[in-house]
Amino acid sequence: MSVWLIRVFFLTLSVVCGYFLGSQYYLGPLLAGLPWRGEMMGAGVGLFVGSALILAETHLRRVSLRNLSAAVFGLIFGFFMAWVVTLIVRLIPMEEVFYSVFQIVFTLVFCYLGMVIAIKGKDEFNLVIPYVRFAREDRRDQLFLMDTSVIIDGRIAGICEAGFLEGKIVVPRFVLQELHQVADSSDDAKRSRGRRGLDMLDRLKEIQGVEVIIHDERLPGIKGVDAKIIRLAKILDCHVLTNDFNLNKVARLEGVKVLNINDLANALRPVFSPGEQINVHIRKEGKEKNQGVAFLDDGTMIVVDDARKLIGKNVNVSVTSVLQTSAGKMIFASLAEKPEQKRQRPPQRRRESGRGSS
Repeated sequence: MSVWLIRVFFLTLSVVCGYFLGSQYYLGPLLAGLPWRGEMMGAGVGLFVGSALILAETHLRRVSLRNLSAAVFGLIFGFFMAWVVTLIVRLIPMEEVFYSVFQIVFTLVFCYLGMVIAIKGKDEFNLVIPYVRFAREDRRDQLFLMDTSVIIDGRIAGICEAGFLEGKIVVPRFVLQELHQVADSSDDAKRSRGRRGLDMLDRLKEIQGVEVIIHDERLPGIKGVDAKIIRLAKILDCHVLTNDFNLNKVARLEGVKVLNINDLANALRPVFSPGEQINVHIRKEGKEKNQGVAFLDDGTMIVVDDARKLIGKNVNVSVTSVLQTSAGKMIFASLAEKPEQKRQRPPQRRRESGRGSS
């Protein structure tokens, strides 16, 4: 049914009700000397009241449903508190007129305070209610809040497909807008990253055991996407999935649980102890003299001494030390067999073979 049909029906009903009420009550002294009868006066009042309500309703479009629901909750809570306090005051002996005064005052005060407090705390009220589930506590779905960096990174999809992460993944509307701006950037690299992030969200929706939720709360009173993410994580009591170093630090200081994909990747990298031998491919020269640089499959850098002449070759190296930096793990190694040793061995073998023949 169209909204306009509902408005016309309500206006007609208001006129009919006003006409009926005007016919039921005698307004002789009030209508003396006027050409209108009581029925017409009632119909006019009904038309005026109905039109005023429709006009007010059209202006209520700007009123947020979240604010309205919070205000109603605060109003009900205010009535309840006023009733409780009035019952307590009745225990004090006083005249009945004072009870009435106190009841009116308490009702006005608590209803006002309840509505104001509820509207100011509408974030907590409106954001928590949609996620309330009547289920066992040990089976409650976990919420994960994603920021833009982890969406663009894309590795979270592989983690979910492997079954290491299950639950509800919340993507705030302001994060989605930021991702959309990156995808529409004039810079080719940024545009490619943004589109990859959007494709990753579509991929997440197809993973079994994972539910992607687009959260519409914009938190307009808070500036900065990182601050909004931390605030929303506190309200929903959920983990934050991120690759952002600064967001990671600030969230931990605020007491928000953070899951950093880079920390997970570092934890899954193979562990090497000093003296362990591995086979690597020397790709380029190092910063120091005669150094060669190799890389593992996960991107870990290996600096090999005396390997500059072996660029482009696979060699066996022995780990000497492991250094953990903010950028990741770096391994220092030396050649398992020095080039001098390789050149010395063939003559020894020829001499040994000569001795055997003699």
